[in-house]
Amino acid sequence: MSDSDRLARVALAATVEPGRHQLLTLTSDLGAEHMYAQLLEEPDFGARLAEADPVRLLSEGARAGLRFVTPADDEWPRQLDDLSRAGTLQERGGTPLGLWVRGPLRLDALEGSVAVVGSRSATTYGADAAADIAEGVARAGRVVVSGAAFGIDQAAHRGTLVGDGATVAVLACGADRVYPEAHRRLVEHIAAEGAVISETVPGGAPMRFRFLSRNRIIAALTVGTVVVEAAVRSGALNTANWAGRLNRHLMGVPGPRTSAASEGVHQLVRSGAASLVTGPEDVLEVVAAAGEHLTEPPRGPERPRDRLDHRHQQVLDAVPLATGAPAVSIARTAGLGLQEVRAALTRLAGAGLVEPNGPGWRLAAPAHEPGAAPFLE
Repeated sequence: MSDSDRLARVALAATVEPGRHQLLTLTSDLGAEHMYAQLLEEPDFGARLAEADPVRLLSEGARAGLRFVTPADDEWPRQLDDLSRAGTLQERGGTPLGLWVRGPLRLDALEGSVAVVGSRSATTYGADAAADIAEGVARAGRVVVSGAAFGIDQAAHRGTLVGDGATVAVLACGADRVYPEAHRRLVEHIAAEGAVISETVPGGAPMRFRFLSRNRIIAALTVGTVVVEAAVRSGALNTANWAGRLNRHLMGVPGPRTSAASEGVHQLVRSGAASLVTGPEDVLEVVAAAGEHLTEPPRGPERPRDRLDHRHQQVLDAVPLATGAPAVSIARTAGLGLQEVRAALTRLAGAGLVEPNGPGWRLAAPAHEPGAAPFLE
């Protein structure tokens, strides 16, 4: 890319709000220099565009530790190009003109990354779930992406750091700023070890529509998005919608059935839009290549009777719990022959499942839990 193309992109980014779909689409099709030249001819817009000083912005960004990454750079994450075909949501869309990046992590390292997003008003349950999932995903070597907000975002970033993994914060303000201010230490740590990203020019303030614009970037950068706690009007559902439009994996963590904080997640799962996940193993199975990270179906602990064949279980079911019964009575209850039952009782006694009692047999309490009778389950 020529310097003039880069300067044109910075100037356009300084003049146009992030996520302006029509302009971004035309820029992708016609080129930034062409769009810059055309828009300079517009009476009102051209005056504002002429006032932009891209050289100064690049210089100020560099002093703040920012680099401006464009689609022509080797570092550019190619998965973002999918935004050009994803349409619009709430009047936002399109491939960014470029991204301002602070931190050593290269954007082309985000292939296969996973987004973990959710409510700012997270419950303890939600924060723990987000941190656990992020930690497990990080330990598997995948980058975790979130938005550095309160609640689930914060838990996701911290969980990743616990897992000794790399994390990326996508901001709705300039990458040289911190929002919310309470997360300054967290964001500065991410900038030192991972990456802080923004479509907004340096110094840009956080605004509501900029959060909507940045959500599409979170969804597009990652191979899948996990939503942990989202009410029916949660901004995280905007990110979820972008993941669906981009044909990314969408996953939801279930909450208590009465929890308003999980109502939006439950709707995603109920409608079939999201896969239900409860831990990092589930997430990794969803986003991994076929045959990798397969999880075993959950099973209860194996009991001694599980190793018995059908006939021996039939005999065991006929043995009383408290008072011993003779073999003939057990055979009658089991509907089996007396000789077969006697042989079975001998084997069951050897396995510690039955014991002699008076003239007959009764169930034996397991050695590890005196007095219990698990074989009646």
